[in-house]
Amino acid sequence: MTPGDQRGGWTVSAHAPTRLILLRHGQTEASVGRLYTGHGDPVLTETGRAQAAAAAADLAGVNIDVVVTSPLARARETAAAVADPRGLDVAVADELIETDFGEWEGLSFSEARERDPELHSRWLSDPSVPAPGGESFDDVLMRVARARDELLADHAGRTVLVVSHVTPIKTILRIALGGRPEVLYRMHLDLASVSIAEFYPDGVASVRLVNRTPELRD
Repeated sequence: MTPGDQRGGWTVSAHAPTRLILLRHGQTEASVGRLYTGHGDPVLTETGRAQAAAAAADLAGVNIDVVVTSPLARARETAAAVADPRGLDVAVADELIETDFGEWEGLSFSEARERDPELHSRWLSDPSVPAPGGESFDDVLMRVARARDELLADHAGRTVLVVSHVTPIKTILRIALGGRPEVLYRMHLDLASVSIAEFYPDGVASVRLVNRTPELRD
C-alpha cells in the first residue's frame, strides 16, 4: 500500500475508523474571567451560545451519527446546538466531565499559584499530582480512556460528536497520538473549537484536525 490509502493520509488500515469529532463547549462567565472551572456548572453566555451556533453551522455538512456530551450545562447546551437541527438525541457520558479542580475551583491561574505555589508548580509538570481535593490528569486519563473505549465499542465505524472540555479533549488527542503526558501542556484549544481523532479496530489511530474554529476555516 502507498501513503494515502486512508482518505488521503498516511494511516494504513484495512478497517473503517470510528471518527470522534471533539467539540469544546462555548464561552461561560468563568471563561471570561479565565477561572478554573471543573465540576462547577455555569451556563453559556450570549457569546457562548453564538459560538455554539457557529460551530453547528460549520459542521452542517459533516455527517454525524451520534452525539455524546459531558453532563455539565455548558457542554449540553453546546451539544444541543448541533444535535437539535439534525433531530439527534444527546447521550450523556459522565466520564467526559472536566477535571475536578477541587479547592482551586473558581480561582484564576494567578490566585491558585499564589495560594499553593509549590503544589501548583508540581501540578503543572507532573500528571500524577492532583489539585487539592481534586483530580490529577492521570485520574482524568483513566476515566476518559474508559469513555473512549465505550464509544469505540458501541459505535464502531460511525462518526460520533463528543462535546466536552479542555482536559478530556486533550486527553483523547493524546491517546490517539500515543503521546507522553507533556502533550497535554503543549496543546491549545479555543472555545467552541473542533478537533478530530479517528480510531481503527486494529489499534491504529490518526489525529486529523486540532483546534479549528469557524473563523479559521479558510
